Amino acid sequence: MKTPFKVLIRPQDHEGNIHYGEAPEDLDDLEEKEVQLYDGNEPWDLKPSQATAAIAKILCPVASTPLIYGIGLNYKAHIEESGFPTTKYPVYFSKPPDALAGPYQDIPIPTCVEQLDYEGELSFLVGRDVKDFSPNDNPADYILGFMAGNDVSARDWQTQEAAGGQHHVAKSFDHFAPLGPVLASYQAIPKPETLKLETFVNGELRQQTCTDDLLCGLKDILVNLSRGKTLRKGTVVMTGTPSGVAAFMKPPAWLKDGDVVSVRISGLGALRNKHVFST
Repeated sequence: MKTPFKVLIRPQDHEGNIHYGEAPEDLDDLEEKEVQLYDGNEPWDLKPSQATAAIAKILCPVASTPLIYGIGLNYKAHIEESGFPTTKYPVYFSKPPDALAGPYQDIPIPTCVEQLDYEGELSFLVGRDVKDFSPNDNPADYILGFMAGNDVSARDWQTQEAAGGQHHVAKSFDHFAPLGPVLASYQAIPKPETLKLETFVNGELRQQTCTDDLLCGLKDILVNLSRGKTLRKGTVVMTGTPSGVAAFMKPPAWLKDGDVVSVRISGLGALRNKHVFST
């Protein structure tokens, strides 16, 4: 999709006003930078402006969403570590709108969760309604931009007994989908299938891959998610996680209170979230 921005951020200024603006070149040092702003209330409806603002806080680049889709078992190395068979069609599930979280905010963990896991993921934002996407269609005509994401997962709520063997319960708690810090357009990310993805826990590298290991690429994902149903503008799609999740470590290395998870993707910066367990 044609966009006025290359790399978009959603900052809050020191007066509490929330804007959309063009990200500075250094995505690791965003706060207090003076940035060029855009006019408009939604990322697909922006126009250039002459206004600028100093960044006080970086918010989730997606203010709201009708739905979040996650793709399961979509990296070949992750399928291998899981021991599950490769399926003909992608596994997918939903996360509710309230799962959205900012790239630097604390993630509250409810008291019912004990086995907490991370899933670093390349994510994208649908920029226009799409139904029955064809293999002959171009994903760039429907994807507004790309983000780093963490599909936070409560594995104790992903079992057959607790959730009937499906993923939604484990993935659907409030703020279990932090995204950002930026939304990068195809102008900035012309080859999303060649990105380096890394996930760190308290600075320790846990996941490392290139997005060329995806089993179902962007075209296949759009074909399957829009078959017979409409993907609404503003929908977020998290495209799957690589190997290295806590669940398949021996023993499992579940996240603990205060652990900081960082997901870094080339060209998209890094999100960093502390996980705060309720007592």
